[in-house]
Amino acid sequence: MEDILLAVYFLSLCVLFAFGLHGLVMIYYYHKTQKATHQEPVVNSSNLPVVTIQLPFYNELYVVDRLVEAVCEIDYPKDKLEIQLLDDSTDETVDISRSLAERFRAQGFDIKHIHRTNRQGYKAGALKEGLAAARGEFVAIFDADFIPKSDFLRKTIPYFVDNKVGMVQTRWEHLNEDYSYLTKAQAFALDGHFVIEQQIRHKAGFFINFNGTAGIWRKSTIEDAGNWHSDTLAEDLDLSYRAQLKGWRFVFLNGVTSPAELPADINSLKTQQFRWTKGAVETAKKLLPSVWKSGLSLKHKLECTVHLTSNIVFPFIMMVAFLNVPIVVIKNTAESNPKQMFGLMSYADFYSIMSIFVLASISTFLFYMYAQRAIYLDWQRRLLLFPVFMAGSMGLAVNNTRAVIEAIIGKRTEFKRTPKYAIKQNGDDWKKKRYVQRKVSWIVIVELAFAAYFVFGIANSFRYAEIAAIPFQLMFLFGFGTVGVLSLRHAISR
Repeated sequence: MEDILLAVYFLSLCVLFAFGLHGLVMIYYYHKTQKATHQEPVVNSSNLPVVTIQLPFYNELYVVDRLVEAVCEIDYPKDKLEIQLLDDSTDETVDISRSLAERFRAQGFDIKHIHRTNRQGYKAGALKEGLAAARGEFVAIFDADFIPKSDFLRKTIPYFVDNKVGMVQTRWEHLNEDYSYLTKAQAFALDGHFVIEQQIRHKAGFFINFNGTAGIWRKSTIEDAGNWHSDTLAEDLDLSYRAQLKGWRFVFLNGVTSPAELPADINSLKTQQFRWTKGAVETAKKLLPSVWKSGLSLKHKLECTVHLTSNIVFPFIMMVAFLNVPIVVIKNTAESNPKQMFGLMSYADFYSIMSIFVLASISTFLFYMYAQRAIYLDWQRRLLLFPVFMAGSMGLAVNNTRAVIEAIIGKRTEFKRTPKYAIKQNGDDWKKKRYVQRKVSWIVIVELAFAAYFVFGIANSFRYAEIAAIPFQLMFLFGFGTVGVLSLRHAISR
């Protein structure tokens, strides 16, 4: 039994190690492509194409007005601009959005309120239905939590002078990053994705993905790739890969940003993370065979595989967390035992080999350090958030492991949107607003149980003087405990 536990622990660490070291691959390409520049194309402003801006939303009474108002302030000729309010709402958001459409239509905007009552296909279904009626040659998409800048179209449309470009994605900014440590940790994570993953993959010629919002598509690209599909929870990632497998090029603009509101409560964040995690694994199941059958080079296929499957780390985080405590016991009760693990090596040699896995943590730290350094002058201060981010990632492992398992076994679930509350400043409150998730899930019980488990684990490590194990156990305790307690507090808040 000891050998089996050690083997499972070792294999789980190997998986985490492999994905962790991928950060070094990104840093390698960061340096390799650092001098790569692109010349911003120029478009004849007297011959601008028609653009449709799609705004899909569902029950967003707190933010729909600021979204529509911001879109109507975009610097673009009114006769070349169509705005679609793709409204699947079931509450007074319908009346608010309809009134907004009437107000701006009276000001000369081509703005349409398209209200569905069946939510068929969820967001993908709404986008597909709107696309069928869109008159624009290009289609920009913004979710309800965004406030697009007025120069968005002026800075993105020029890249479509290249007929092979099918989509242009901008980097997300964070309206309420300083609201709490929860929003700071989210911003820290998203900066890593956009500044390193998206930018470097684009510069190195790898596949990137449309992030579901704050980007603009060539309409014919969407149609050529098979249009929006609703068979995964990541319709954006799904369409992105289908389009790039068709030969379309994507562009990521790190210097063009689109501000958005981050989830202010933990349960909304967990809903978002569940959808993103499950959708990515569903997309991997659906499209990885096509990736490997394609004519892409081996390095491109490997990068696509890492991109699509990175979320499978969460069950292995859970495995490492659960086995960490008994591993300490096994080490200290078997050190004097000459027995060899599966007859291959002594326990002492096994534990010596495991020390190499620390490199994965260093790789992850460097990954996020480069991201912060690239866009912030105070990046050194911001790096103090790294332990909070790591603990939060561990704390979300229960929620995201469930998402991975459901995706693997093919369990279908509805598209649950992440509600927004127009939170920007520290004084803004979301607790008394509608849409707050009040239900306490069994996931919270598991998270709190893991936190209690690591209280025992830390005491046990002190008992055996396993000082090296304590920092990681403290991170697990802080991660599971914080996520569990916040989930409970935010659910019962009034």
